[in-house]
Amino acid sequence: MFSSKSNEWTTPQDLFDKLNEEFNFTLDPCATDENAKCDRYCTIEEDGLKQSWKGETVFCNPPYGKEISAWVEKSYKESIGGGSTVVMLIPARTDTKYWHEWIFGKAEIRFIKGRLKFGESKNSAPFPSAIVIFKKGNVINNARSIGSASVRQM
Repeated sequence: MFSSKSNEWTTPQDLFDKLNEEFNFTLDPCATDENAKCDRYCTIEEDGLKQSWKGETVFCNPPYGKEISAWVEKSYKESIGGGSTVVMLIPARTDTKYWHEWIFGKAEIRFIKGRLKFGESKNSAPFPSAIVIFKKGNVINNARSIGSASVRQM
């Protein structure tokens, strides 16, 4: 889905599987009935931004439009106030306000080498991606690069 008509980018299954192996996700707050990655998930109608993520291990691939900032802020706040671990797949737009307000110094960052192919697309995304990990009390100042083939590669 590379059209400006949609801001949804379906998570590559192999990337999700590797992350799920590491984190054992319990909630996908940004899903549809067709693409949910967890048994417990929220659709656009349920609005994951309005739901509690308390105590959950969350996989969040939010819509990549203007509202992405609200998802990043929610992820950080749920990790601090709700004791949740939140793993986000987002564009690596490190020049944006939300990266500086809610990610740098507050999360583990794993930059993905190369460009992901979202969903069933044969083409790579027109932007770089990153995995951002929020954990309770997680305040760190590091970033590392990871290959798209392995989320553990440094």
